[in-house]
Amino acid sequence: MQSDKIILLVEDNPDDEALTLRALRKNYILNEVVVARDGVEALDYLFGTGIHSGRDTTLQPQIILLDLKLPRIDGLEVLRQIRADPRTALQPVAILTTSNEERDIVASYQLGANSYIRKPVDFEQFMEAVRQLGLYWLVLNVPPPRHKG
Repeated sequence: MQSDKIILLVEDNPDDEALTLRALRKNYILNEVVVARDGVEALDYLFGTGIHSGRDTTLQPQIILLDLKLPRIDGLEVLRQIRADPRTALQPVAILTTSNEERDIVASYQLGANSYIRKPVDFEQFMEAVRQLGLYWLVLNVPPPRHKG
């Protein structure tokens, strides 16, 4: 897969982070993965603020894999802020969560999520889900043009 396309993984659970990174590697998805471990860190990365102050925000991830259950700012609020800012409003966001709550699914789509994927408990199923994610979002999907503002 193309390694110039960044993946932003927003995940607070170290086990799920390790599992996702392992699944990416085992599927030969060698893209740079930036990990944000809470909602504040994710927004700082996207907008070049806080610990990511001065980051070149014209280089945005090809896809954001966003967990919903996050400390400090939850995933739905992160998604709300992504969609509210013209610099990131069209940014592809895939919710990757263990939540199967209908209200979370509905809220995610209402806020503009591009996809909602429930993390399979079985590693082989998770590997296949990550393979398909990589194939679609990093190879097949044509992203929106980058906002210059």
